[in-house]
Amino acid sequence: MDLSDLLHQQTNAIIEDAVKGMSRAHLRHYQEAGEAHLRQRLKALFVLSARAVKEKNLGPMVAHADVVARERFEAGYDLSEVLTAFNVLEEAIWTRVLAELPPSEYAEALGLISTVLGTGKDALACRYVTLASKVKATSLDLQSLFTGLGGL
Repeated sequence: MDLSDLLHQQTNAIIEDAVKGMSRAHLRHYQEAGEAHLRQRLKALFVLSARAVKEKNLGPMVAHADVVARERFEAGYDLSEVLTAFNVLEEAIWTRVLAELPPSEYAEALGLISTVLGTGKDALACRYVTLASKVKATSLDLQSLFTGLGGL
């Protein structure tokens, strides 16, 4: 079984775990929206994540994050509330990966899902900051963190 198979087989359990994670976070806007609406939003994010893993295509995730950022900004959500949804879904997937896949597959599976949701979070945060500041925010270049001290 690979990550794509796991996501397909564990869809309902992952979404349920993510809903529980959001409930524990006590986020005002998501509580006001209700559990059914929250579940629908998390499922949409999950479906895009699973699709990105299967197709190795981040475009739909970036487009979704852009739309979500605009909608949530206009509705008065705090950026941290929206990022929490991505984080609880990622945690729910990680939990299933660690429980269901052999350790030899952890690195690839966790790397894939972290890349997919990390890209979504980056796109979401950039759009949100742009909306909040009316200045275009670009994606952060964190390459120096991975290559040492760079020019220091």
